[in-house]
Amino acid sequence: MNDRSCRPDIVKTPDIAPYDVIFVGFPVWWYREPSIIDTFLESADFTGKTLVPFCTSGGSNLGESTDNFRTLAPGAKVLDGRRLTHRDDDAALRAWILSIR
Repeated sequence: MNDRSCRPDIVKTPDIAPYDVIFVGFPVWWYREPSIIDTFLESADFTGKTLVPFCTSGGSNLGESTDNFRTLAPGAKVLDGRRLTHRDDDAALRAWILSIR
């Protein structure tokens, strides 16, 4: 995480072609997404796709993650992300997801 150019390998990059909206979840590490997420974002063509970043954290917000998504996945529409906590119940998550449509 100290080396911003680090890109851990992904064994198999998922096929994103069939999807228009892609939720990308991760734990926040030092106010940013883990480097493996950067690898994923650089591994595919997200042109015309909508990316929805979300993180899990007990206290930190997304920090610079949303801006990083926009840089690493040019051509994608990157929505403002959301931090999920233990307080988010099923109804809150459902309402959030439905608001994205």
